[in-house]
Amino acid sequence: MSILQENKKVAMCSDHAGFELKSIIQGYLEAQDVEYVDFGTNSTDSCDYPDFAHPCADAVESGECYPGIAMCGSGNGISMTLNKHQGIRAALCWTVELAKLARQHNDANVLVLPARFIEPVVALEIVDAFLNTPFEGGRHVNRVNKIALQK
Repeated sequence: MSILQENKKVAMCSDHAGFELKSIIQGYLEAQDVEYVDFGTNSTDSCDYPDFAHPCADAVESGECYPGIAMCGSGNGISMTLNKHQGIRAALCWTVELAKLARQHNDANVLVLPARFIEPVVALEIVDAFLNTPFEGGRHVNRVNKIALQK
């Protein structure tokens, strides 16, 4: 069961360190007939990941896109930026098992990849697992509902 939603496109973003991996993933998505919106960056020139993470997060939060895939060198900076948004549950994953658990238990809506620390073949396996693993619901629903800050 895919988490891709009808009439929705996958939101994608990266910084310069993640640009090449993002391009590989986009080719994979195109081969699967999965549409996406690329929020940048568009080269390996040094840049600031928040400039691309915030628009990507906005698109997922608003429902324009679902889900999201993001990457930077370590995955940490872009993940921290994405998770500043109340409606985002960005999960930094470097194994297939982590991607599955992020979906099953946390209903993650953005996959974050550490571009400098995983091989492209592994990244594609992680993307596939993320996109094809449903949220289990049940005992996890209450926990996920508590993630957003309640004032």
